[in-house]
Parts: sequence; C-alpha cells; structure tokens
Amino acid sequence: MHQIKNFFQKKIIRFKGSKNILKLNFFLHKHFGEKDIGEIGLNFSNKPSKNKIVQDTINRKNYKSYLEIGCFNNELFNYINCPKKVGVDPYSGGTVRETSDDFFSKNKETFDCIFIDGLHFYYQVKKDIINSLNLLNQNGVIFVHDCLPNNILDQAIPRPKYIWTGDVWKAIVEFRTLDHIDTYTCNADMGIGIILKRKNKKKLSLDIKNFSKLKFSDYFKNFKNYMNIVEYRELENLF
Repeated sequence: MHQIKNFFQKKIIRFKGSKNILKLNFFLHKHFGEKDIGEIGLNFSNKPSKNKIVQDTINRKNYKSYLEIGCFNNELFNYINCPKKVGVDPYSGGTVRETSDDFFSKNKETFDCIFIDGLHFYYQVKKDIINSLNLLNQNGVIFVHDCLPNNILDQAIPRPKYIWTGDVWKAIVEFRTLDHIDTYTCNADMGIGIILKRKNKKKLSLDIKNFSKLKFSDYFKNFKNYMNIVEYRELENLF
C-alpha cells in the first residue's frame, strides 16, 4: 500500500512540475497575480555553493551529525562528510523514505547540523524549522535553502518555472521576529538561511499576525532588513 501511494505521489509531483503546468502557472501569475516590479539584482555566480558552506561549517565546528530534509538527487547529501548522516525525502535520495512530518513525528535522534531543502512552501518550511529546532544539539546550526528570490516569479506559488525558490523567505522573516532564535541569510546559492538557537541579536520588529500574507513587494522594498543578509566570510565570526 505504501509503495502504491508513493508511486502516485511521484506521478503527481512530476505532473505539477511538467512543462505545460509550469507554463499555465506562469501565465496565471503574469496576468492575474501580484504585479511584477522587476529584478532585485542578486547574483550568486561568484558566491560559494551550499556544498562548500555546509561542509566548511561541519569541519570548522567539528560537528558529528548531519540531517538533510529534502535530498532529491543527493547533490549535497553525497558530498557531505560527517560521521552520522541522515537524509529524509519521500521520493528519492537520502536514507529515509518518508515525508519530513512523518520523520519528525517519530525521530528520537539529535543533530549538530541540519539542512532544510524540502517543500518550498512557507507553511511547510516553518514546520520543518520548528521540528528541527526541537532536535538541534547545543551550538548546532540549521541551514535553509532558497531564501533569496530575485524576482516575483522566483517565489510565486504555485510554481511557474524550473529555477524557483518558493516563498521560503516568509519563514525567515517570521523567525527574525522571535526573541529566542537568531536568524541570518547568507548571500550565496539562492540564499541560505542560518538559524541559531540563541538570543536574537538583531530582532526584526514587524506588526504582522499572518506572515503568509506578506507580498513580494514587501520583500522587494525591505529584503536587506528583512533577511539580515551576511556574506560567507562573516560566518566564522557569526557562530
């Protein structure tokens, strides 16, 4: 039964990511969605990759355990060298064939370094971050991929193009408003969120009750302040 369910889930995922569906979503966003206000101008071509950032952190901090949520083709997971590695993905890659929700519901292990790159929807990323915080070791770090969209279509829901971040950025903005979580975004590889379980050193003050309602125009005007952007060279002094 699980194999049949998994088979049909894969078919649905492929269908949603098919060329014709992406074209349809693109058309709907262009003509009925939020107004396109241009490019921010982010350029990651000369920035370090997520592979380098994560592995350098593991080496520098002498971390012994690594968890990856959303492994896809194992581009990052296979690259990482760490004594204990667990990769969670319902469809491919990693070591655990489950959704992140199912994994977190029964997992008893803790980890030094966690990389979140699963479903790129605000509500799911928020859940993955909260669940990851509950099993993060002291002085550990959570990385979150795809936090810096460059234009409105990069982050539009539903997905309208292959290169796509989703609205992950909204979760980063929300966590920046909390007292007990210290959150940054590294200007590299489509934006890599950095979440540390400690007092917030630069709390973002926003009077927002539902962060899912944030618009791209809010991000466009305020992204540097919202995302607390740092460069790769600053990470060593950050944590």
